[in-house]
Amino acid sequence: MSTARRRARQEASHPDWLEDILDCIRTDKSVRKDFDRGGRLHIDRPLPFLCVHVTKGREDLAARDVSAAHASYLIVNDVEEALPIILAVGEVLHARFGAFMLLDVDELEHDTLITADAPYLPPFEIRLLSTDDAAAEQAATVLAEGADIRQVKFRTPYVKRFELSTDPQALALARGTGFPLVAVRFAPIYRQPESGYIYPDLRERLVANIFDAGLKAFASFVSATQTVKLTSHRALGRKAFVDAVSRADRSIDDVASTFDFLLAVTPINADAAWQEFKANKFKRTPQFLYRPLSVQVEAEKRKLFSVAFDRFEDPVLYHLYREKQQELDLQLSLISSRETGRFIEFGRALYGPVEPSLHRIATDILLRTEKFVRGDEGEEDEAGIADCFEVQAAARAMIEQYRHQYSRFVAEIELRDDLPSGLLVSGERLLISRHTRMDRNRVHALLSHEIGVHLLTYFNGSAQGLRLFRSGLAGYEGMQEGLAVFSEYMAGGMTVGRLRLIAARVIACAIMLDGRPFAETYSLLVDEYGFAPAAAFNLSLRLYRGGGLAKDAIYLRGLLELLEHLKAGGALDPFWMGKISAAHFKVMQELGLRGLLKAPVIRPAFLSHPQAQARLDKARAGLNPLDLITS
Repeated sequence: MSTARRRARQEASHPDWLEDILDCIRTDKSVRKDFDRGGRLHIDRPLPFLCVHVTKGREDLAARDVSAAHASYLIVNDVEEALPIILAVGEVLHARFGAFMLLDVDELEHDTLITADAPYLPPFEIRLLSTDDAAAEQAATVLAEGADIRQVKFRTPYVKRFELSTDPQALALARGTGFPLVAVRFAPIYRQPESGYIYPDLRERLVANIFDAGLKAFASFVSATQTVKLTSHRALGRKAFVDAVSRADRSIDDVASTFDFLLAVTPINADAAWQEFKANKFKRTPQFLYRPLSVQVEAEKRKLFSVAFDRFEDPVLYHLYREKQQELDLQLSLISSRETGRFIEFGRALYGPVEPSLHRIATDILLRTEKFVRGDEGEEDEAGIADCFEVQAAARAMIEQYRHQYSRFVAEIELRDDLPSGLLVSGERLLISRHTRMDRNRVHALLSHEIGVHLLTYFNGSAQGLRLFRSGLAGYEGMQEGLAVFSEYMAGGMTVGRLRLIAARVIACAIMLDGRPFAETYSLLVDEYGFAPAAAFNLSLRLYRGGGLAKDAIYLRGLLELLEHLKAGGALDPFWMGKISAAHFKVMQELGLRGLLKAPVIRPAFLSHPQAQARLDKARAGLNPLDLITS
């Protein structure tokens, strides 16, 4: 610490508002103080660094977003305004940690001139500067390596180190405070030079990457000065979200709550449709009837796209909510296109096609289990059949067990006349069709699927503080159904018949997406794969509901993703935190490291099964779906 800075601190007389800020820092309280001209000091928690952005009257810069994404940042209009704040805050944090660093983020005035019709995209410039102390120089080197912006695509960065004396702003901050400093200056590649138009996707990628590179620089400084113990540079991110996130979360959830996607596309006359199909000798597609839509699609879309994400100050959460917004838009388009030719295409966009590799695996399962088919697959043995009331009683007992472990596990059970045979989870409700008749030996496994995964992740997601994790991140359904199918294996209830049904859904989905009619799919299931007529009808109904829904391929796809994840040494716990996809696994780990997410408040009961650990060990060693058959 320089003598000049000590003397300046001793002679300084802080205004009351700054003293209040320092008191908050000393007592581990968060700080969020707004200044004139859009300035702000935000300190999520005491850390040995501060990110600084000097606006100089400029607005809407990506550099501001990069700075505001950090757990501790200062945005001011000029250096003179910044210096007393940095000195006061820095002294308190330096006294606490024994070291303190500044990261000065700004943009260059111009990008290399390109036009909208340029035949190539030239490299763009990133300048790095630092004070000459070893920790700051190493942090600058780490930032340069982190700024290899492969995720940004489009443009290749050209990173160059400059002397601190070439940048008046960085020099003034370093000399005026005496703290170690790293400065980064990047070309505004997200803005078209001539027109000033913004490339929004490029801007998002640039902000996310420069922010992450900054975190790595801070982690390098922390490691070099041994001020904080870290497991990952991402642990230096925010541990609390701003009010803008909570407001957007409520708004997104309000839209999602206006409709029940699966109920909207599921026929209410399954039994009558079956009788009609039989009366027509299985040759004509029956008429399916649906609930009237209670959602005004256009109005909800207007609400959906009026939700503002630009104040999140967190690139990770911004991306998660943007993805959810786009998924809800697609779901609303899908249900509004029910019983039209557009429905199948929206479903294909939402759930994807049936990949050739997935189709081959499904076909292999059906062929290799063919010897177990007695020609009556799906027929019922009355002595071993559980009806809807027996399933309801078993479900009530399982829910009560979970409620004893977590008092907020308050799920409702509804017996419904308007559903095909089976069970369905909608939010906190377990819906059981009154037409349900199933093998009594399968009841516990199926309830492990519906209650032990779908309801459990709903209530765990509810405990996270953001509703997004209970309603589900975009694309969560595939992994969710994979986990649910895996739970049947863990509970000891994966049968040949169940696995064949999951595989047949893939084959039937591919046929449906190829445009072949309902009756042809039904006949294939009965004649080639040995399914009983009623079972083949119910399977076909699931695929052709609404006009053709591609959802049913996700069960086997999700199971394969989960088995690959476990084989690679992946953990299960992050999946119990809420409803997430495989693509979000690392994001959940990061949010957990940052303290934004809690550990699951309750874990599936099937993990306590006497053979659960042995089965899980086998999965980690490597299993294929056929290996999951337990009975």
